[in-house]
Amino acid sequence: MTDPWARPANQGPPVAPPPQFPQGPPPGQPAPPSAAPPQAAPPQKDSSLPGKVKNLFRDPLSIVLVVVIVIALVAAGLLAGELYARSRADSVVAKATECVTQDSASVSFGALPPFLMQHVSGHYTNIHIETAGNQIRQAKGMKVNVVIKDVRLEDTATSGGSIGSLVANVTWSSQGIKETIQNAIPLVGSFVTGVTTNPSAGTIELQGALGNITAKPAVVDNGISLQVTELTGLGFALPRETVQPALDAFSAQLTKNYPLGIHADSVQVTDTGVVSQFSTQNATIPKQNEDPCFANL
Repeated sequence: MTDPWARPANQGPPVAPPPQFPQGPPPGQPAPPSAAPPQAAPPQKDSSLPGKVKNLFRDPLSIVLVVVIVIALVAAGLLAGELYARSRADSVVAKATECVTQDSASVSFGALPPFLMQHVSGHYTNIHIETAGNQIRQAKGMKVNVVIKDVRLEDTATSGGSIGSLVANVTWSSQGIKETIQNAIPLVGSFVTGVTTNPSAGTIELQGALGNITAKPAVVDNGISLQVTELTGLGFALPRETVQPALDAFSAQLTKNYPLGIHADSVQVTDTGVVSQFSTQNATIPKQNEDPCFANL
């Protein structure tokens, strides 16, 4: 009977199993290399447009720049609109003025409040108008400087709005007076060769080859009248009764029947001509179909 525990004859001595180290390697021996912990993958950059915008608004400096750019664009748009609207309004009012005065004119609106605000509200606080000085109607050499305040455009059944106040300072040169009288007064004009002024006496002198006419400008019936005070050399040819009606018709044609109730307030003789002031208060702007000069307002 074979012994089950007997080792075969051709095998060597038994080999001991390798030692087990449940608590790690023995002292003095290095630990076996361990696998490195897995590293997290680097974050991927979002190349899409929404991602870029999202990242942009995370930076405070970028937010400030965006706000500044938006404000600048809005301001540029408002400025462009303000300049265009102001230029357009200047042109429209200038044409209405040129229609009334029959001379070229320049117009400017008050700087404050901004014109766009004035236009939206229909309330214009201050308007300045100045003519070129060539003529006012048939009056040669006449120039007007106008300041209009508190204009309110309100279209109603009877008016197109109102004007709080209008003050016009008118300058009429001696040369312009001479040219106007020569062209406008059939009898007197043919005799006039020059015009001189006397500020101390408040008179103007119409000089002619056959004599002189001395007249005193005065406010009469809301217009300017030339009142004859002296005739020299023309007494037999043109009596006062003939000269005065001719001057009255002449001055009435030039200084009366202005729109908006504009009337003469004062007149003064200077070294170079005559200056006067015209004005109106709380005037009603006529409907467009009543006065062609205001058709485009």
